[in-house]
Amino acid sequence: MKYHEIMIDEKFKSASYTVTKEEIMEFASQFDPQYMHIDEEKAKQSMFKGIIASGLHTLCISFKLWTDMNILGEDIIAGTGVNNLKFTKPVYPEDTLYVTAEVIKKTDKTKSGEVTLLLTSYNYDDIQVLQAEISALVSK
Repeated sequence: MKYHEIMIDEKFKSASYTVTKEEIMEFASQFDPQYMHIDEEKAKQSMFKGIIASGLHTLCISFKLWTDMNILGEDIIAGTGVNNLKFTKPVYPEDTLYVTAEVIKKTDKTKSGEVTLLLTSYNYDDIQVLQAEISALVSK
């Protein structure tokens, strides 16, 4: 979708994705090896009462769900930022997530335009687990 085709307040909803315990532990082992992500016994004794996904893992899943919608397609030039990232609730094994993306800002540039989206991720109970503003340059 070209820059001029994108409208402020336009909203999109992704498909869903179910997170497994094995995936949570594998991601965390490589990129965020903290006990609440990789040590079942310690995690059970924590305030979370079990293994939870790394916030970074949740962000990666959320970004994949957004990207898989292919809204910007070949018109995306590059990402420019992530702002106001919030991990609002933990993600547990077997949680099913989906994403909504709302266009909140457009900035015209000389050869392209910058689009900012409010990306919000929810679990199967429609409880928000993540929110972030993501921006990208898009072809005119």
